[in-house]
Amino acid sequence: MTTGLRGTGVAIVTPFNEDRSIDFNGLSNLIDYLIDGKVEFLVSMGTTGESVVLSIEEKEKVVSFTKEKIDGRVPFVVGIGGNNTAAIVEQIKTTDFTCIDAILSVSPAYNKPTQEGIYQHFKAISETCPVDIILYNVPGRTSSNMSAELTLRLANDFDNIVAVKEASGNMEQIMQILRDRPKGFKVLSGDDALTLPMVLMGADGVISVQAMAQPYEFSEMVRQGLAGNLEKARAMHYPQLEVIDHLFAEGNPAGVKACLKINGVCEEYVRLPLVAISRERYAKLENLLK
Repeated sequence: MTTGLRGTGVAIVTPFNEDRSIDFNGLSNLIDYLIDGKVEFLVSMGTTGESVVLSIEEKEKVVSFTKEKIDGRVPFVVGIGGNNTAAIVEQIKTTDFTCIDAILSVSPAYNKPTQEGIYQHFKAISETCPVDIILYNVPGRTSSNMSAELTLRLANDFDNIVAVKEASGNMEQIMQILRDRPKGFKVLSGDDALTLPMVLMGADGVISVQAMAQPYEFSEMVRQGLAGNLEKARAMHYPQLEVIDHLFAEGNPAGVKACLKINGVCEEYVRLPLVAISRERYAKLENLLK
């Protein structure tokens, strides 16, 4: 699977109808829209998919539908993570991994474990999981950082821990991982605005939110960066920064769902405690995208 973790992966939203039921027609449109937009792989059940407000049954239905709709056209990654290690291990044991290439597993939130606690958490997951594992370090949401030393320790100790989605924003930490990682271990950006700088330092790509708003433009920027075409990549990078700013200004995925509505892909409904972005912000995004 590691060869598929290069370029632009997209953390897809879960579209809702007005009554906040799952909009499977919208999800079907979204998957085709992204694959037609030339993104390299898709990620379901992450933060952007509002996984924390979906029931177990809803998650299973979304994953099953997504697998069938993708139909092998691109690699498929599913988010399986949380702060209860035993519960995650049990979830992995009961998951049907047919057509799932890897899992994205976030470092435990709220508990604020030590670095050793995070290591033991992922050790338990690694020993149970039958597919590749992408670590996800996002201190802004978890309130604890996975150090470069910890990421490298996990990468070296477990063959099925094959990549990290790095959203710490700490470029020194990211460079340390890039410098010292074992052969074949992938480093993916978890911050859209820092994707090109990370790629130019040696990262392998991104798991992106912005790529839902502009799939071809964003994924082509990453491809140009990976190919070493700095001038082309930079010319595509800067026009997208203003979109990224507005995309996250009133929360994720409310911003990108507004973009998807503007682009005619699906509706912008989110589930509480999230709410739709302001109409002023919506108009700004509409002007930027059109």
